[in-house]
Amino acid sequence: MRSDILFAIAMLLALYVGWLLREVLLLVYVSGLFAVVLTPVVRPIMRLRLFGWHPGKGAAVAILLIGSIAIITAFSVLALPPAIYDLRSFVTDLPTRAPVLVERLQHLPFANKLDLTQITGEAQRAASTAATYVISSLPNWASRIFEVIMSIVLTVYFMLEGDHAYQWFLSFFAPARRKRLDETLQRAEVRMGKWLLGQGLLMLILGITSTIVFGLLHIRYYYLLGVLMGITNIIPIAGALVSVALAAMVAAVDSWSKVMGVLIFQLLYSQIESAYLTPRIMRTSVDLAGLSVLIALLFGASLAGIVGALVAVPTAVLVAVLMDEYLVQHDAE
Repeated sequence: MRSDILFAIAMLLALYVGWLLREVLLLVYVSGLFAVVLTPVVRPIMRLRLFGWHPGKGAAVAILLIGSIAIITAFSVLALPPAIYDLRSFVTDLPTRAPVLVERLQHLPFANKLDLTQITGEAQRAASTAATYVISSLPNWASRIFEVIMSIVLTVYFMLEGDHAYQWFLSFFAPARRKRLDETLQRAEVRMGKWLLGQGLLMLILGITSTIVFGLLHIRYYYLLGVLMGITNIIPIAGALVSVALAAMVAAVDSWSKVMGVLIFQLLYSQIESAYLTPRIMRTSVDLAGLSVLIALLFGASLAGIVGALVAVPTAVLVAVLMDEYLVQHDAE
């Protein structure tokens, strides 16, 4: 009885500490999960032969990290300055464009029933509120940037030292159970690694589609915007909002009809992706039913917002493999 009481108290204390550290534990979990997902990318780099030299795990991780930083830097240096220059010119010319827009609105049907002066005032107040919100949220953004940097550092360490942490985790189980759990988690790792392939295919489809559509709309830097749309597709919700907002601002430099084209395209594509592409592609890559993928995305977004939605599918794969091994009663063959 005494041991049972002490065990119950220890479990309650552990749950309480876990609740206090839930954000840190989520960061560690996400980093470990991305280390598992990126492992299939590191292994081919380790098999490369460069002048008779095979890069080890540390060198392969360094090559992956440096290559990613180089791509992001090159994109920022080559793509962003022209777009920023045009957006700055647009903001400078906005006071002269606003009266033209109001005049056009007056020629629309039922425009006489609208108080355009009030609408303009509300728009100005909304812009002022948005600017105030951005300024006030700068400390929060600094904290988020720090979390992203720490997540990258933890992911690198998990890829380098993850095997030791994995063996330490297995040591808590008896040898007989340890072998079964090890085999189960190895199967889960293989399926979780394929999630990146499915996500990469979704990013490629969006990048190509948006490039074609933006090119047909004659939007400036359509190829750069298409690449940005594809890259940010890995971040649920926020990635689409940022990329669409940037594309809409670039389109607004020329005409408001192009802005409507961008928004209509995003609305239609988001429906097609969420209802058709994501369930089917993820089912093919990670062997999860489309319904399971949609439910996992809803649960992840509800529990942990954008981060939860980001890791929802690989987490669902891990849960599905564990349930199939330990809970599902298979029929005897």
